[in-house]
Amino acid sequence: MSIRLFASSLLAAFTLLTTVCPAADSWPTFRGSGRTAVSPEKSLLQEWPSAGPALAWEASGAGRGYSSLAIAGGKIYTLGDGPSTAEDKDEYLLCFNQADGKPLWKTKTGKAWTNGQENWQSSRSTPTVDGSSVYILTAHADLIACDANDGHELWRKNLKSDFGGKKGDNWGYSESVLIDGDRLICTPGGSSATMVALDKKTGETIWKSPLADDRGAGHASIVIAEIGGTKVYVQTTASGALGARASDGEKLWHYPIDKTTAVIPTPIVRGDLVFFAAGYKRGGALLKQKAVGDGKVEVEEIFPINSALANKHGGIVLVGEYLYGDSDDQGIPWCADLMTGEIKWKKRGSGKKSASFVAADDRLYIRFADGTMVLAKATPEDYIEVSSFKIPGGGERPSWSHPVIVDGKLYLREQDKIFCYDISKKS
Repeated sequence: MSIRLFASSLLAAFTLLTTVCPAADSWPTFRGSGRTAVSPEKSLLQEWPSAGPALAWEASGAGRGYSSLAIAGGKIYTLGDGPSTAEDKDEYLLCFNQADGKPLWKTKTGKAWTNGQENWQSSRSTPTVDGSSVYILTAHADLIACDANDGHELWRKNLKSDFGGKKGDNWGYSESVLIDGDRLICTPGGSSATMVALDKKTGETIWKSPLADDRGAGHASIVIAEIGGTKVYVQTTASGALGARASDGEKLWHYPIDKTTAVIPTPIVRGDLVFFAAGYKRGGALLKQKAVGDGKVEVEEIFPINSALANKHGGIVLVGEYLYGDSDDQGIPWCADLMTGEIKWKKRGSGKKSASFVAADDRLYIRFADGTMVLAKATPEDYIEVSSFKIPGGGERPSWSHPVIVDGKLYLREQDKIFCYDISKKS
């Protein structure tokens, strides 16, 4: 091998590593850098004291809502309406200091989402941080770019009025947008602009990707796949899973599903595999992408929709060769073989109702809707709860905000409060 070729190969390998391995000190969007909900952190506590891990700090001012936390550059970002630091009930983008939870600034985004019954109301999308900018999507379909340092608004679009967007249900938008290089990718939904790519600095349209007769956007966030040299944006809408070519938005494949109440979980990509799921007794399926020449990609079915793998909104994580998630929203965790969908175990947890999942250091971090936080072993052998504690204020409204693990800390947003727990091993 020539020196030039060796150097080129080394650079490519380094670029790949830095692209797919998220930094341990950041969680810049929903489910982390790679949208896997699996933290790269090690040397974490393998069990907790009976009262839970040590509380490093708690903060007020996050407002009412189910948005999770985005953490980058020493700051924490979230969405909430009627925060205790404001004098009104409108929605705000809020920023806190990561070290101690001190509120740094807040920016009003618009009116709160008050459709439907009270438990369904308020913010639900997690911000996406990219360098000096932070991007949010309100339930009202307002896509807003703000300065990450002081919160001032940079530009704004509306997925409905600007792109003819359509939701596949009545619960508003909750996607966390994807930043890929100089582009912002998101999902207005509907048949005219199912997915769009925008200039992240200006909001100007780069391309629109239509899916004929799309029922509308779901609640999932876009993930990236690389197939035979072609970058693919993988997403699920109310019409099922789909892949669009990153360069120009051309629809490459679509795997349709029957209509269901809502499609919420973010798909999982590993190599050429795509696992996606929907709740309300629908189920999960595994697909394999394959290059077919000239920048084209097709999918074949590894296994079809399996109702045992249904998941509403707690999300599913892939650890090793096994999937872990909740049975719809029943508070009954399950483990399944990725390649076959075979259930290895399914058992009720110590918490109640829906459960959201994050994984780190061979452990599952499971947050139940009643405010129970569980540490369990990530193993296909059996469901083994190691520790648990009650989140202060948990269960007053459903505890739906997904956990975040960054820099040896477990971050939990519980409505107006943010809790930071130290889960690192002490030397």
